[in-house]
Amino acid sequence: MNLNEMTQRLGEWLRASGPESDIVMSSRIRLARNLAEFPFISRASDSDRAEIEKLLRSAILRTSSAGPLEHVNVTQLEAIDRQFLVERQLISKELAEGRGQRGVIINPAEQISLMVNEEDHLRIQCMHSGLDLHGAWQQINQLDDELSGMINYAYHPRWGYLTACPTNVGTGVRVSVMLHLPALAITRQIEKVFRSLQKISLAVRGLYGEGSQAMGDFYQISNQITLGSSEEDLVQKVSDVVPILISYERQAREFLVSEPQQNLHDQVSRAYGILRTAQTISSEETMHLLSRVRMGINLGLIRELQIPDLNELFLQTQPAHLQKLRGVELDTADRNIERARYLRSHLNGGGQRGEKN
Repeated sequence: MNLNEMTQRLGEWLRASGPESDIVMSSRIRLARNLAEFPFISRASDSDRAEIEKLLRSAILRTSSAGPLEHVNVTQLEAIDRQFLVERQLISKELAEGRGQRGVIINPAEQISLMVNEEDHLRIQCMHSGLDLHGAWQQINQLDDELSGMINYAYHPRWGYLTACPTNVGTGVRVSVMLHLPALAITRQIEKVFRSLQKISLAVRGLYGEGSQAMGDFYQISNQITLGSSEEDLVQKVSDVVPILISYERQAREFLVSEPQQNLHDQVSRAYGILRTAQTISSEETMHLLSRVRMGINLGLIRELQIPDLNELFLQTQPAHLQKLRGVELDTADRNIERARYLRSHLNGGGQRGEKN
């Protein structure tokens, strides 16, 4: 797989083509699986890891339900390329920073990725645009069924799928949605919403999952418990909650638009103005300002941009993407200058993907 060519396109989940894409960026389902014949990764030797990687890669590339798949040897990638895959949500930070033989297998639409030798031997992930958990479940379940006919999963009749972390034992499924909730953050209702979610055993995480901080008002909502419920029940539980959160966010946006003292139009205009004129800008400030502009587009306050344009800017202004687009490694100060130049170029009407000057 040519990673440089990937900079010229967006994954399917960023195309804003799914239901409720103005608020739900993506729906993701992840399955944790291990091979019965090998120790967990934390106790595996280098030769174990190499054998696991070879066995799983061979089985995965023989599947047909996911369509064409391509293998990337993560062990051989430079740090910037590993970070590039993290930014595209195709691998986790744990896989990027791990040791020993490890890899990822991806389909061209970037809907499916299968990480080998992360915390578990195999992590299968499926991401769809917008609110489409049932579609993602159908796709990943079919692939999991096909793989289970080729390899021997570690499974206990009472405990279900055996995993490296006890919180994943059982179904091994993590059902999550990435939500853009700027109005709930501005109106300071977000903490109350999160406390309510925790009471029903749903977790709130940042943009890059466990251990990451929320940036740009993006939050991942997912199940905490995987034992004692079926996969379908867990999918349905998250599916039932998300429309309520969407309703809260829409009500908060309507309130902000209707209250002149909130100066929402001014906040959006200022954010747009800074992004179009800044000479240097950090990744964190960019995420914050793009979040305001994204909300402004959805409320009809900015009409010359579309949501897929903003999603592209969210991705392309990340550190590794910027450096791959520029073709050179950049320190933090130079990245901030390059990020500002990229934003000016694209938001003032003259931008082209991959532009270098």
